[in-house]
Amino acid sequence: MITHLLSAADLDRDTATLLLDTARQLGAALSGREVKKLPTLRGRTVVNLFYEDSTRTRVSFEAAAKRLSADVVNFSAKGSSVSKGESLKDTAWTLQAMGADAVVIRHPASGAPHRLAQWVDGSVLNAGDGTHEHPTQALLDAYTMRERMGRLEGLRVAIVGDVLHSRVARSNVLLLRTLGAEVTLVAPPTLLPVGVESWPAKVSYDFDEMLPKTDVVMMLRVQRERMTDSFFPSVREYSRRYGLDVRRAAMLPEHGLVMHPGPMVRGMEIAPEVADSPRSAIVEQVANGVLVRMAALYLLLSGEKGTAE
Repeated sequence: MITHLLSAADLDRDTATLLLDTARQLGAALSGREVKKLPTLRGRTVVNLFYEDSTRTRVSFEAAAKRLSADVVNFSAKGSSVSKGESLKDTAWTLQAMGADAVVIRHPASGAPHRLAQWVDGSVLNAGDGTHEHPTQALLDAYTMRERMGRLEGLRVAIVGDVLHSRVARSNVLLLRTLGAEVTLVAPPTLLPVGVESWPAKVSYDFDEMLPKTDVVMMLRVQRERMTDSFFPSVREYSRRYGLDVRRAAMLPEHGLVMHPGPMVRGMEIAPEVADSPRSAIVEQVANGVLVRMAALYLLLSGEKGTAE
């Protein structure tokens, strides 16, 4: 088992499958308990080190650690020594002195989790670094697809929208290809990164043309807070070309699945009627995120590869 979870590229097929299988086992173990907690990581300390605002991911990791009976320390950059100029390395030494067994880090700088892993003895889990990666999001997306579709091998997945600024897109492309899915990136040319042709994915600019032959469509949030230029003419134009409205949803195969990593911009990236439809797995993604992050913490900190009891 790997020591850290920094990138989806670090996961081979066996390790990724082990993580997904363990998440399912943990879910089954919790469902049979009146108190939704397992004693697996009692006595371990998990630190949530967030340099960027996040509710969904931070709370998901916190819930995952607490359901495994770990002690959780939430560290926010705002109002901390970081706001006074403390470096990441100094913060790492502080966490090391506190005896942190695992550090979950979200940071605006790509590569920050990799640097942190060099400075602490505990496991480091990347909860999103810049525009680089978000591996646990990719794992929970893969888990959701497998639970709903029954397989990942051969699934045709379209990832649509702001690929340029999306760490979710990069991690999903890497992981889904490892697990045998076929991935196509759908976006305007201005929202595709330089070098995208080297990614293990196809590229299309025609959303309508892709939909009838897509098993899973994953919409991405337009990250306007990361944009310094005008990447498309207007919100209306973007929605017309790349928004998933009711008309487009009807073009999907009958079994087609709709996903979104959240938070959603309803009416721009996705119509409310589509987001709330039976073919949407968006709420399931949130619930599955806790199970997948439990599995990651369990496997990294327990040092075991067996079934959780």
